[in-house]
Amino acid sequence: MLFIAPATLGFVVFFLVPTVRGTWFSLTDAKLVGGGEFVGVENYRRMFADELFWNALVVTAQYVLINISVQTVLAVLIAVLMHRLTRSVLIRGIILLPYLVANVVVALVWFWMFDYSTGIVNVVIDGLGLDRVAFFGNEATAIPTIALINVWRFVGYTALLVFAGLQTIPRQLYEAAALDGASEPRMFRSITLPLLRPVLALVLVITVVGSFQIFDTVAVTTQGGPVNATRVIYYYIYQQAFERFDLGYASALSVFLLLALALIAYAQLKLLRSNQSDLR
Repeated sequence: MLFIAPATLGFVVFFLVPTVRGTWFSLTDAKLVGGGEFVGVENYRRMFADELFWNALVVTAQYVLINISVQTVLAVLIAVLMHRLTRSVLIRGIILLPYLVANVVVALVWFWMFDYSTGIVNVVIDGLGLDRVAFFGNEATAIPTIALINVWRFVGYTALLVFAGLQTIPRQLYEAAALDGASEPRMFRSITLPLLRPVLALVLVITVVGSFQIFDTVAVTTQGGPVNATRVIYYYIYQQAFERFDLGYASALSVFLLLALALIAYAQLKLLRSNQSDLR
């Protein structure tokens, strides 16, 4: 009890109490400064009738789909290559480097690189005789661009999580398969993926929840534009709370997001059978 007391205290002060307070605020018309009166589920009724809220959910879902699909495929590929070809600590450190850079710094650097007029990417595109691309200024490219920026930052961390899972697979299985004439793709399908399922389930839960929390990249680059094309749910909550000072409504949005993420995580763990392993 003595050893877990500091972590328990931190959990209660920084997570449990704010969650309870936020839930209470979601039932009031509280503003950022001062208290508010109890309004019941009025904020939730307003939320379901709010077109900007639904737009934010759709935009967030688009971001999550692109981010998770690309990041997971690349992370598994990198992890398998490290596991089968090299286990160098130096290479692992290089792969993890982007994750160690602050989100705001990453967003700023890529924002400058993708700038329509002076960004190095558009300078190269122009030099090749092609039309410049408004990566952040076009509704069709803004969310994919933000998603790929965060793929670059987080793929190394995700790859190391997958790599740790690969370490638990006995090498004798690969050796026996190789003696039977199995190719690398066949070993990946028949050995790696089935035995990696519990780890992939955990990784997917972490990355999906993290993807729904996208905020700083949007705040630095597009501020929700153009025309709400990148107004993700976290940025919309921020605007309601700190730009419109509507703390009650922002709290209702936050509670809804908390419940939605809990259900998504539970569904993922159940569907992927995270508590079962094919390793016998």
